[in-house]
Amino acid sequence: MGRRRKRFQPFELTVSIESLADDTRGVARHEGKTVFVSGALPGETVRCLVRKKRSKFDEADLIEVIDASPDRVNPRCSAAGVCGGCSLQHMSGEAQVRAKQQVLLDSLAHIGKIAPEKVLPPLEGPHWNYRRKARLGVRVVPKKGGVLVGFREARSSYIAVLERCDILDKRFADLIAPLQELISMLSIAKRIPQIEVAAGDDTAMLVFRHLEPLTDEDLTRLRDFGQAYAVNIMLQPKGPDSVQPLNPECDDLLSYRLEDWNLEVQFRPTDFTQVNAGINRLMIRQALELLEPGKDDRVLDLFCGLGNFTLPLARTCGHVTGIEGDPALVSMARDNAARNGLANTEFITSNLYEEPLEGNWLQQKWDQILLDPPRSGAREVIARLPELHPRRIVYVSCNPATLARDAGILVNEFGYTLTAAGIMDMFPHTAHVESIAVFDAPVK
Repeated sequence: MGRRRKRFQPFELTVSIESLADDTRGVARHEGKTVFVSGALPGETVRCLVRKKRSKFDEADLIEVIDASPDRVNPRCSAAGVCGGCSLQHMSGEAQVRAKQQVLLDSLAHIGKIAPEKVLPPLEGPHWNYRRKARLGVRVVPKKGGVLVGFREARSSYIAVLERCDILDKRFADLIAPLQELISMLSIAKRIPQIEVAAGDDTAMLVFRHLEPLTDEDLTRLRDFGQAYAVNIMLQPKGPDSVQPLNPECDDLLSYRLEDWNLEVQFRPTDFTQVNAGINRLMIRQALELLEPGKDDRVLDLFCGLGNFTLPLARTCGHVTGIEGDPALVSMARDNAARNGLANTEFITSNLYEEPLEGNWLQQKWDQILLDPPRSGAREVIARLPELHPRRIVYVSCNPATLARDAGILVNEFGYTLTAAGIMDMFPHTAHVESIAVFDAPVK
């Protein structure tokens, strides 16, 4: 028989935190090995408990802050440090923005081997009650008091114990405890795995995913809850396409206004939209200012979604074409264009990740190109952009690593100049970094 492996015993360490990792954990060194410490900030001396040993690094939880950083603040939420919805409530908002900007610049330098000629001032907004969309998990856990509703714990599949959530839009922030009570009274409490919250400017919705049919009594309870808390209740028995209003007289659409361009954008509660309405408006304004479209210019908007950038662009340029892989979003974008009286737009359904890329838009010339891809970036598209001869490209990103990779291709392989880059604090108190970069074509 082989020798039984000795069971790992957690142990304590006192370490100095040198920097912040991309996932917001503090980074320390002990006997030449990296130690990631949850809840620790750069410049601090902390006592921690090493709970996992790996070949190249160890993982530890904070026990005590011996020498605190001036950036440390008291978290507002009692679940801070446990709930995965936030990971930086212990860090001041100003320091969070500085750290995210450094993540962007480090990614550009280390992955793309480039640096922007200009660093844009960060776009900032309120640090609380900013989140208009979220997916909340639901679990019945008698040992923790019954029904739990909220975000999952950090690096865990368990639902965090919450009573309220101050990063959620004010229309949802105080609903955690009432939702827990509501679910506990439903006949299928154990068959409701999630609740999506979604809000527009004027209307807030709750989408209940249910794996079994609801009884008439359940429906009455849900209807009463919606009336009591001024939210529209939606039911989702299957996939996203099955979402329907509990009350037939309620609309299943939400909307947000973009006053600068005299636009109203409609969307379904399960459609992708930016969760932070204030930062979204600032982001659109900045993207258009950086793109500088002329009144006769032809602009291409890649990964256009339901037209978040396309529609404002249509107010400022000669023609704009939006490309998106999701047919439902393309249909919604066309409806939004028609509803807002825009006749200089075209929307095309196309998979921007297929190789080779196909479509007539690839044979046309574009004055400017804007792209806002998912976290995986836009490697396939980037390789084709120089063929379209844009004089300027603006790239909006939710992942600094893939932005840096794609930026490196544009600059180092195709000769574009990274004119400017900066961050937008779309998700305060989290590790998410939203950024924007401007590329100018090589001078001929």
